[in-house]
Amino acid sequence: MNHKYLLYMYLLKARTFIALLLVVGFFSIMVPNFFTPSNLLIMTQHVAITGLLAIGMTLVVLTGGIDLSVGAVAGICGMIAGALLTNGLPLWEGARLFLNVPEVLLVVALAGVVIGLINGTVITRLGVVPFICTLGMMYVARGAALLFNDGSTYANLTGLPQLGNTGFSLLGSGTFLGVYLPIWLMVGFLLAGLYITRKTPLGRYIYASGGNEAAARLAGVPIIKVKIFVYAFSGLCAALVGLVVASQLQTAHPMTGNMFEMDAIGATVLGGTALSGGRGHVSGSIIGAFVIVFLADGMVMMGVSDFWQMVIKGLVIVSAVVIDQFQQRLQSKVVLMRRHEKKQTPTLSEVSHG
Repeated sequence: MNHKYLLYMYLLKARTFIALLLVVGFFSIMVPNFFTPSNLLIMTQHVAITGLLAIGMTLVVLTGGIDLSVGAVAGICGMIAGALLTNGLPLWEGARLFLNVPEVLLVVALAGVVIGLINGTVITRLGVVPFICTLGMMYVARGAALLFNDGSTYANLTGLPQLGNTGFSLLGSGTFLGVYLPIWLMVGFLLAGLYITRKTPLGRYIYASGGNEAAARLAGVPIIKVKIFVYAFSGLCAALVGLVVASQLQTAHPMTGNMFEMDAIGATVLGGTALSGGRGHVSGSIIGAFVIVFLADGMVMMGVSDFWQMVIKGLVIVSAVVIDQFQQRLQSKVVLMRRHEKKQTPTLSEVSHG
């Protein structure tokens, strides 16, 4: 075996972590306050938003699908939270029920799950291509978010003590052991994603569905249930992002989450998840989220214009796909070389008779 190919393989597998080190090293030199504990903590809080979406997106992509609706789902879920906190839940004869913050969080999370279930059901039961289905849901969710309050925002989501709905801001800006709650939320979902994909039959079904759906179906994998689950999980992640953003801003805006899906897909691809499905890891997507966010925040601190930021992020994502394709070709070549070496290696009986 040519050791050069093995070295290339190791470098390619570690490419996301290497990219993160390069980004951190570059901006640490160019921006004086970039590599400070306080700034790293704030940027990691930003990573939590992209990271949560990337975790859900990774499970979807592993099955060979895509979810373009996550940004719009975050937007409408934020608006649902704003409506519940501001106007309450309308009942009969003009009466209104005001929910406390945990109840609002539960209702909004369920709304995200329901939207994900609709995506998964339409894709699996009606045979609609995931790209088209989730693209349509993106428009539906965004339009619904705009209709919620006639395109206006729900501002000052502090709640009222007499209504028992105060404390919403804690979700986005509260801390535990000196770490922001969104970061803990991302860590919790990362651990859940790792457990699902590595320790459960569902995880094996997810990889099988994306690796070879026809063979998985013949092997008895419940393809429909698996796909519905991953889209519901992605909807839950999107709902939580909408809640976090609304909590941080104390405002629910109908355009919240615009282009968030691109960052989530970019982080997923950078993390080594194949868009064709069947290959990738949730942990890699989180590292990819760090690369995307640290790159964006570093460019902001350097004063790079928004236009150039979009260009650079696009080039990074395309480069990640190109490198992934190169890795696949190289890996196939290494496998063929190993098979050839096994055929060339003499057996014990051949050596003894020689």
